[in-house]
Amino acid sequence: MSLIERIESLYLWRGRRTCAGEFGEPMSLLHHALQTAHLAELDDAAEPLVAAAFLHDIGELLPTPRQAGESDFDDRHEVRGAEYLAESFDARVLEPIRLHVAAKRYLVSVQPDYADAMPPATRFSLVLQGGPMSAAEVQAFQSLPHAADAVRLRRWDDCARRPRQRTPPLAWYLGLLQALIERQAAPSRLQV
Repeated sequence: MSLIERIESLYLWRGRRTCAGEFGEPMSLLHHALQTAHLAELDDAAEPLVAAAFLHDIGELLPTPRQAGESDFDDRHEVRGAEYLAESFDARVLEPIRLHVAAKRYLVSVQPDYADAMPPATRFSLVLQGGPMSAAEVQAFQSLPHAADAVRLRRWDDCARRPRQRTPPLAWYLGLLQALIERQAAPSRLQV
């Protein structure tokens, strides 16, 4: 099974789980992924960043070591997702995914009103994920090559919580992923 087929299967099988949408309304993780990617497209993001937006929570769909009933557990979905995708994507896709949780911690640290707009579940996960960054962590984060893209991704992630929002279908983003993989696999050609 190809990576694209595995991604499709994960979204169709486990992506139906719900997360909190706008005003606490339930929405599926699949719809959240589609919405996040659509917001990236509307913001004229480059294709690798649109792919990262679509895949940013793929780690949530992978089996975790979490025990039944355990709610105070950081599953490090951002790291697990980036590792899962590493066989086929480069840093332009992987690093914004890996850093999108750090971007939340960063934004809480540098933008005082940011935390006020977070839904309760996101505030709870922030605590599990380390809380606001220290000044040294902020400086280290800002120096990372893909930090700005991770912050953009985080903002789309925050806004992609409207259960009734229309988006392109899953097939659209699977096609985008396949095209990215094919372009990365193609040998680079020297221009004469």
